[in-house]
Formats: sequence, structure tokens, C-alpha cells
Amino acid sequence: MNGKILTAVTVGCLLLVSACSTHAEEAVIPVMDLQFPAELGMTEHEQWGWVPLSRALPEHEITHITIHHGGVVFPDDKDVIGYMKALQSWSRSEKDWIDSPYHFMIDRQGKIYEGRPVNYPGDTNTTYDPRGHVLVEVMGDYDQQVLSAAQLDAVVVMTRYLAQTFDVPVENIGGHRDYAETSCPGADLYRYLQDSTIQARVRAASEP
Repeated sequence: MNGKILTAVTVGCLLLVSACSTHAEEAVIPVMDLQFPAELGMTEHEQWGWVPLSRALPEHEITHITIHHGGVVFPDDKDVIGYMKALQSWSRSEKDWIDSPYHFMIDRQGKIYEGRPVNYPGDTNTTYDPRGHVLVEVMGDYDQQVLSAAQLDAVVVMTRYLAQTFDVPVENIGGHRDYAETSCPGADLYRYLQDSTIQARVRAASEP
């Protein structure tokens, strides 16, 4: 092989490597890296086996915090990690969503889990537009189950953190039913939004 051919092959390989490298860089999906305070006791992505995104949506600017429930009775002894993994898999394969619908989830003991990256809007089975909303789900059906003190505390600390992080006014803390025809987040959870218990506790914690 003469020098000219070697040079051509070398240049071709360099262009190929460069093109592949550029393509790989373009394929990186940005995930907002939040710094969670210890009081949240957050179970982060890597702790429960979250599978990274394979595609994304247009990113959004957060203006609201919206509380949901799962809408299905959740036993106290249910395998939460198994549930998280199954929800993510179902959301992607059956619903064709990019990830689990909710950004954060709270189990029956009040433990908080990191879900869909907050820089992408969530998904719901109802008609409201979730762009701008951080979706916080409490596992269970609160038209049938009773919210525990630990769960209420977790909703407050999670909501407070999000309100402070994204400068969301207390007036923009609400429930799913405030934006769509649904009973979500269930009567026993929604009553704490309706009587402003959650909003008042978030506001009190933010005052000097």
C-alpha cells in the first residue's frame, strides 16, 4: 500500500471516528441533577435501579407543584422497589411514555423516591397539560385508604423543597383534580390541600 492510499485511509478513519464521536455526544440526554437535603431521605435513581432515558421530551420551566395518588390500593407490605421498576417498564412499553409518569413518589411509610427527571414534563391519563408541573405521587388510593402522618410530612417536606428550589409560589401548589376531571389525589389526601394544611406548612417553613 503506497503513501497516498495510507493517507486517504487514515483521513477516512479519522473522519469516521469524529462523526461517531459527534453522534454519541448528540445522543446524550440531559438529566437535571438535584442536590437533595438529608431531611428528604431521598431514594435516588441509582438506589432503586432506574433505567436511564432512551429518548426525551422538550424540557419545561417549573411553575407548579401538583399532588397525585396512584389510584390503586397499595398494601403496606408491598415491594416498593419492584413496583417502581414495574411502573417504569409499563410506562415505556405500554404507554410509550419516556419514563414513569411522576417525578417523585412517596410510599406508605413516607419514604420518597426519585422518578422521572424533573426537567421533562410528566404524563397522566387525563386531559390536563402537565408542562410546568412537578408531579408528586403518593402510592395508594386515597378515596379508599387513609393518609398517614408520615406520608403527610413527606408531602410537605418534598413540596417545600421543590417550592424553594424552583421558586414556586404557594398558590401554585395543588392537586390533580384542580386541573382535570378526576378524583385524584383522593378525598383523604386532597382535604389537606383543600383546607390549605400543606400550603400553610410550606409557607411557615419558608418564613424567616
